[in-house]
Amino acid sequence: MITDRQKELLKIIVEDYIKSVKPIGSNALCERLNVSSATIRSEMNTLEKLGFLEKTHTSSGRVPSEAGYRYYVDNIMVPKELSGDDVLKLQTIFNNNSLVLTDAISKSMEIITELTNYTSVVLGNNSSNNILNRIEVVPINANNIVALVVTDKGHVQHKNIYLEEEVNQDEIRQIVDLINKMIVGTPIDEVSIKLEYEVKPVIAKVIKQHEVLYNAFYNAFSDFNKEPSHKTIGTKNILMQPEFNDADKIRNIISKFEDNEIVDSIKEEGDEVKIYIGSETNFDEDVTIIKTKYKAGNQEGTIALVGPKRMEYDRVITLLEYIKRNIER
Repeated sequence: MITDRQKELLKIIVEDYIKSVKPIGSNALCERLNVSSATIRSEMNTLEKLGFLEKTHTSSGRVPSEAGYRYYVDNIMVPKELSGDDVLKLQTIFNNNSLVLTDAISKSMEIITELTNYTSVVLGNNSSNNILNRIEVVPINANNIVALVVTDKGHVQHKNIYLEEEVNQDEIRQIVDLINKMIVGTPIDEVSIKLEYEVKPVIAKVIKQHEVLYNAFYNAFSDFNKEPSHKTIGTKNILMQPEFNDADKIRNIISKFEDNEIVDSIKEEGDEVKIYIGSETNFDEDVTIIKTKYKAGNQEGTIALVGPKRMEYDRVITLLEYIKRNIER
């Protein structure tokens, strides 16, 4: 059974270590708890025996253990209120009606990455789960167009297309109308097949420059299918943490962020914001992952922050809860 004084001591050690990344000695805690150094040492020894603190090789001070962080999160931590600046930056994104949901999520997580110096991960629906809603084309000049592929889940991909020869604008509009009539409602991963066997024979009969236009749109949809279902933001942030200060750890963590299967395993099934520490993450024993599932209409996914185990838990959990609320409102 941990006493109230031991709880307060553990709280101070965890929060000080999060900020300083320096082992906490007994002398620094005497005045704050108004007890003797001997009492502090005794209480720290007890917390160490309980598995909540551990010694380092380079100092007589203590640092929180994985179990200590878990106890802190479950029994001591109080979520921190967002500052006015944090709210203002995030509201700028969610009040921007010109952004589709996927873009708003990505941009809000970019802001959190900047605010925390951790790494953000956004896991969305795989493109194979998307159904074509419509395509639109914006002509730039005789040889360049921008194609917008819009899915039923609000995913929008902008594709700059270079046409190998000048194409009549009326023919561009005509092929867009045909594609929208013939393949809207088709799963994205089946669009290329329909283009080849259903659309291509039709446009070959009615459009003079059918070959250059067909190739352009076929490539645009192929690129869409190759798009990963996840986005990682600020990978370099994790490398700037003292926990990753040697070459082996750097290579290890980079290889994990570059492995699509490992990143996709961050997916969260629960609706609450959840905290996974060290070995609990199934990602890396030196990190904490705080994540949650979001669902808005027919679109769902996971938003997560990856950082060191001495993460600012009280702040990050509030930031993710705020973003989740705004996504689902």
